[in-house]
Amino acid sequence: MNKNYVQPAVWYATLPTAYLTAQALFTDERDRVLLVKPNYREHWGFPGGIVEDGEAPHRGVAREVEEELGLTAEIGDLLVLGWHPPEGERPRSTISFLFDAGVIADPGRIRLQYEELDAFEFVPWERAPERLAPGVAPRIPAARRARESGGTVYLPDGPPHRA
Repeated sequence: MNKNYVQPAVWYATLPTAYLTAQALFTDERDRVLLVKPNYREHWGFPGGIVEDGEAPHRGVAREVEEELGLTAEIGDLLVLGWHPPEGERPRSTISFLFDAGVIADPGRIRLQYEELDAFEFVPWERAPERLAPGVAPRIPAARRARESGGTVYLPDGPPHRA
């Protein structure tokens, strides 16, 4: 055996790790974006959250949507893939997925999880970025471009790149 051989478990333990988040982009019949107001943050956001260990991002966002909004969502195409460096109290990079979740024809079906969320609102595309944290706001125009073109936009913590 090669003297430089390292057991797979030892090698994998040395690899970098990142947090994964997955969000859903819903619109209503008037093409306004659904935002939710977490009770533990200053800014509004998309429905979604942390992807659990071993969970696929599209399944994680479906689970979060059901928990937060009481909806069973058909998670569609990946619109925006983001990468964010470690920052503040967050010691690892974050990889974020924003999926197209379609149109909510009847907002009356939403059953808000008040343990985490205070409110929801459908907001015009142009007004949505001002509600979001500065690091999240670029996802709005990127998602709109991706939805219109049928592609995906990559946001590497800076200017968007088409994928």
